[in-house]
Amino acid sequence: MSKKPTTTQPLSPTPVQLGRTTVPGLRQRLRWLAPILAACGMLASTAALAQAPFPSKPLRIVVGFGAGGVADIAARIVAQGLGQELGKPVVVENLPGAGGINAAVAVAKAEPDGHTLLLVSNQNAVSSSLFKTLPYRPLEDFAMISPIGSFDLVMVVDKASKLKTVGEAIAQARKDPAGFNIGTVGIGSTQNLAAQLFIAMAGLDAQVVPFRSSGDVVSALRGGNVQAGFETMPAVLPQIQSGALRPLAVTGSKRFASLPGTPTMSETGLTNYQATSWNGLAAPAKTPVAVVTRLNQALAKVVQSPASAKKLADLGLEPRSSTPQAFQALVAGEIRKWHEVIERAHIEKQ
Repeated sequence: MSKKPTTTQPLSPTPVQLGRTTVPGLRQRLRWLAPILAACGMLASTAALAQAPFPSKPLRIVVGFGAGGVADIAARIVAQGLGQELGKPVVVENLPGAGGINAAVAVAKAEPDGHTLLLVSNQNAVSSSLFKTLPYRPLEDFAMISPIGSFDLVMVVDKASKLKTVGEAIAQARKDPAGFNIGTVGIGSTQNLAAQLFIAMAGLDAQVVPFRSSGDVVSALRGGNVQAGFETMPAVLPQIQSGALRPLAVTGSKRFASLPGTPTMSETGLTNYQATSWNGLAAPAKTPVAVVTRLNQALAKVVQSPASAKKLADLGLEPRSSTPQAFQALVAGEIRKWHEVIERAHIEKQ
């Protein structure tokens, strides 16, 4: 019996011609493999970045304020401590202007490797509502690391003022709205918004008068041009201690250690009133979690060390640290809070 010829079935309905060699189905297979190979490459790059030694070079902290201010000095205290903890120099770079926008943009666009950090403050939280548009996203473009510290504001009057309590100040403002002015530094500052929050919660129709500097606010108080003022504790504590200014209340959740006899706003009857200035560190978004964790741990050690804590306290800051997640939640809450104050006060967006 003769054998039937055998036939070979092709692996692919349509063979693929490559040069002079026919390789059935290769093009289809390459199409399937391409995204898999690309994903493997991305994973390898991410893994290499995450496993790279950190830090591998000097770090820099970008500060959106000029040299010599509280934020700048706090950043330099932290930079010194971080340098010791991380074993690499940490320098402070000042990029003032545009309400901290210049500094924020510089860090948002930096390589997300943890070597470029931003000194964030409540001004960053305010900016999202104070400006019509921002060239960065306050939350999405950064990986929050930890707070550094916070400091209260204080409501003050001149030593010659007849006002001794917040209740008396509220009563006077209601009796003579046109004659009761509150002095603060520029529109949109924490001090300015703290005064606006006070007016809203007390149900007043008082006028908030912005000045260029803290010194101008003090001069206006001493000259009787404004009847009360809201200022940061470091800016007016010397005048309070000398007796030139009288504190009526602090704006934090607890009394200030150096002014134990001065109540909080909540204690005076404005329940849940709180307005503090704070700062911390953030890295560009997409910084590896391991790097953020390393920075968080190092910063916590610095803030909690007796030497650094004393230096920060001498500035009027209460040293504090937290997890990155808690700090992220704090910033998000501050953005919502000050957005409401700005909208209620009808502050024109810049």
